Order: sequence, then structure tokens, then C-alpha cells
Amino acid sequence: MKRLIIALLVVFSLPLSAFAADGGKFGSVDIQKVLLMSDAGKEAKEQLGQKAAKYEGEKNSKEGELKKLKGELESQGVVLNESARGAKERDYQQRLKEYQRFLKDAQDDLQAKNDEFTGKIVDEIVKVAQDFGRKNGYTFILVRNETMIYLDPSADVTDEVLKAFNAARKK
Repeated sequence: MKRLIIALLVVFSLPLSAFAADGGKFGSVDIQKVLLMSDAGKEAKEQLGQKAAKYEGEKNSKEGELKKLKGELESQGVVLNESARGAKERDYQQRLKEYQRFLKDAQDDLQAKNDEFTGKIVDEIVKVAQDFGRKNGYTFILVRNETMIYLDPSADVTDEVLKAFNAARKK
């Protein structure tokens, strides 16, 4: 598999080297860095953090209720008749299911919000990078990722795109 990837990279790099010989400009953008360092990314992270804190408070409250109910069940379990004990156990099990459903729903909601924020911001970053490339005469601007074997540091335009992205968001 590695040989195939390397062979593909070599094959695809040959046409790129021909463009470079003609004086084409190449750049790369680390989308993840722009996402994390941009004002929009920081705002999204803060909003997600606030939402997570709200869920954490609800989670702690529900856990407290469950612990209290469990304690009552354990302390009163011997004293209660079978019918009352069964009712308390069913109530505890129902609340435990609700708690577990709450945890899953909260996690799903946070993941969906994260995906929504990330998708929207990445779309904006791509537009800004395209505009940056057009204005500055770039032939290619590639997304920097883990499959790149080597990239000349001078081809990294991440910081410039980050500045342009933050400036575009303020307009």
C-alpha cells in the first residue's frame, strides 16, 4: 500500500514539477491550523465549550439525583415491602435510562454542532484561500495533510491565509 501511495505521488509530482519549471507558484494551507487559530474557530470553540458546560451541569444534577435514589433504595430496601421496593427499583431504572439517553443526546448534539461549525468555517477558509491564490498569482494551493511527504516551508501560506480569513470575517 505504501509503495502504491509513493508511486502515485511520484507520478503526480512529475506534472507539478513541469509547472514549477515554467515559473508557477505553489502553496499549501494547513486548514486545521487556520481552523484552530482563526477568530471564527476560537468563537466556535467557545460556543461549544459553553454548551458542553451547560450539559455538564445537567449531567451532574442528574447524577446527584440518581445517587440519592440509589442510596434511598439501598437504605430503605430492607424495610420496604416487596411492592414498594419494586416500584422504587423501577423508578431508579427508568431514571437511569433517561440519564443514559440524556448523555447520548448531549454527545450527539455537541458532535453535530461541532460538525456544523467546522464545515461552515472550512468552507469559508477554502474561499479565502482561493481568493488569496488568485490575487497573489498562485498556480496551486494544496491542503497540507499527512500524506504530503515533503513541502518546502516557503510554500506554506497558512499564516497569510489566516490573516486574510480573519480580515474577511471582520468585514
